[in-house]
Amino acid sequence: MAQETGQTRPLESLRCVVERITFQSEGYSVLKCAMKGEHDLVTVVGMMPDAHVGSVLTLGGWWKIDRKYGRQFQVVTFEETLPATAYGMEKYLGSGMIKGIGPKYAKQIVNTFGADTLDVIETEPMRLLEISGIGPKRVEMIQKGWADQKEIRNIMMFLQGHDVSTAHATRIYKQYGGDSLAVVQENPYRLADDIWGIGFRTADTIAQKLGFERETKVRLRSGLFYTLNKLAEEGHCYAVRAQLLETGSELLGVGEDLLSAVLDEMICAKDVLTTPIPDSEDLAIYLPPFFFAETGVTNRLMKIKNGPLQQVPELPVSGNVAYDETQLEAIRTARESKITVLTGGPGTGKSTTTLGILRAFRGLRVLLAAPTGRAAKRLTEVTGMEAKTIHRLLEFKPPEGYQRNAENPLEGDVLIVDECSMVDVMLMYALLRAVPDSMRVILVGDVDQLPSVGAGNVLRDLIASSVFPVITLTKIFRQAAESRIILNAHRINRGEYPDLSNSKGPDGKGTDFFFQGEEDPEKAAVTIVNLVKNRLPNYCRVTPQAIQVLTPMQRGAVGAANLNQLLQAAVNPKRENTPELHRGGYTFRPGDKVMQIRNNYDKEVFNGDIGTIESIDMEERTLMIRLDDRRVEYDLSELDEIMLAYATTVHKAQGAEYPIVVMPVMMTHFPMLQRNLLYTGVTRAKKMLVLVGQKKAVAYCVKNLMVDKRNTLLAERLAGRV
Repeated sequence: MAQETGQTRPLESLRCVVERITFQSEGYSVLKCAMKGEHDLVTVVGMMPDAHVGSVLTLGGWWKIDRKYGRQFQVVTFEETLPATAYGMEKYLGSGMIKGIGPKYAKQIVNTFGADTLDVIETEPMRLLEISGIGPKRVEMIQKGWADQKEIRNIMMFLQGHDVSTAHATRIYKQYGGDSLAVVQENPYRLADDIWGIGFRTADTIAQKLGFERETKVRLRSGLFYTLNKLAEEGHCYAVRAQLLETGSELLGVGEDLLSAVLDEMICAKDVLTTPIPDSEDLAIYLPPFFFAETGVTNRLMKIKNGPLQQVPELPVSGNVAYDETQLEAIRTARESKITVLTGGPGTGKSTTTLGILRAFRGLRVLLAAPTGRAAKRLTEVTGMEAKTIHRLLEFKPPEGYQRNAENPLEGDVLIVDECSMVDVMLMYALLRAVPDSMRVILVGDVDQLPSVGAGNVLRDLIASSVFPVITLTKIFRQAAESRIILNAHRINRGEYPDLSNSKGPDGKGTDFFFQGEEDPEKAAVTIVNLVKNRLPNYCRVTPQAIQVLTPMQRGAVGAANLNQLLQAAVNPKRENTPELHRGGYTFRPGDKVMQIRNNYDKEVFNGDIGTIESIDMEERTLMIRLDDRRVEYDLSELDEIMLAYATTVHKAQGAEYPIVVMPVMMTHFPMLQRNLLYTGVTRAKKMLVLVGQKKAVAYCVKNLMVDKRNTLLAERLAGRV
């Protein structure tokens, strides 16, 4: 497939067989290939989406000498053909591209049918029953896999001509089946709406290759939807007109006047919804789901607030616990109010206060919930009562949705929701729709942490509205005061520089907060690997799996992507006869720590859930992941939903606690260095924290109080100003 290069010299031609895939991500591949006339495998690099081991490639490009990696063939054009030799066929079929055939069966099939192997699979698949161990069920699986691959190959050849990767071609085929090409040719912008992982830019590339005009209405409309969705990903519930037109114009390469006319049509058709912004001449422009979520949260909170209040007898709550006056006030407020907000930093007694509230409601039906599995598990451990994720509490079942809703509300007297800073406006609306007007609601969280990954800033808006009683815990209790992690977290939150002395703690014992100075990002990455593999396991008597690396960003030498590769190589290296699966630039092995990166309601696993790969079935091309107390199976095509999790971003770690945290803080992360990010990262560590990096980067974080202003009108709606 030809790709534009700007080069004028004639391309050299190379024909080779893929022996090994060194790296593959977003279509870019580094391959080790066998070719005639070369004794050793040659390195081939370039855009070759999802090339399989065993594939026969006809390539155009040039030889070059890379200063670091030596002689390589830089690919400009490529074409993949089916292998013709028995060896090539075995490699090809054994690569896992066809479900039902792994390395073992590939060898047996090729040994039996030789050069006719692919023809047998294509035209006489029932002859595969001649192979020992292959039954009708596996033949059916192989037939379907071969047909899918054939169809995908046709789609891939079409889409590759329009600069689309094989991974996207596979998703398109899974979504539309035999109608794939018709859908793509009729309206490629549907891909951005219908398929996770395919955004507007990809759809736009296809559309322009198909001849869609830059100023066509369907393109401008899709571009405005895309712009609003991107703003939602940044946490905004709405956009103002100037912001939307400026961003959209830059994205689409058209004038704002043309875009403005399309936007007016969308407003008239109610494709987007608007609300006047108080004390401003601007209109807030919403995608409908965010408008209805924000207005819905407002309506439900006010109805619950004004609903009937069940009288609760005043019971003694102290037991053996000595509450301070603020904690007692929180318990009284929860008993006397329909909606209560409880906030405070680490060590200020939120858990103890929650237990006091539970004691005050003895005899009533109390429901406990949290936004993530990890947060729910921790709430269960603290209270001794079952806590559920919000999705489980609402009995979410795809594709029907939440089974608990306005028509089928939750049954209980009191609802306590922990880690509310993580709850976005969409999830809060789903929850409140299922809360009956008679139920008490207690929302607990640390408002100074990073806000939710999804749109909105619900906890902060509830507090800012001044409509509900808010109890803020500030006193650090004695046991917590012995922890430098907690003392430094509060210093950071107050805008004070933390104690990085590595000296003994206030109790004279060893500190739980360490700083390792390192000016160079590459050296910092090496230091982090050494800490996780050797120093901390030896010092703390733990396995590397108990140590979590948190980093501000995905990119860079000390970003999550690079650290994951380095840490996997160090703590779970490739071993002979160890099965592996490859997807999206990652190699997955048994023993790897992995994270789910999108909500999958079918599997009941959610964005941010962490587990360990227990086993890999090379024949079925599946892997089994243990997530807490259950095992979940993933097919090869689903592996783009998981990533290595030896290192993860601070944002992904919200609501979690880890025994030991290692966190790089360097000026290379400049765009993300904010006080609430450092505060959130530090407060994830339960027993020990090690910061690695530059003191000036820590200082910059502490000084940078800039909390990104999110476009939300929830506080104004609650206060009756909208």
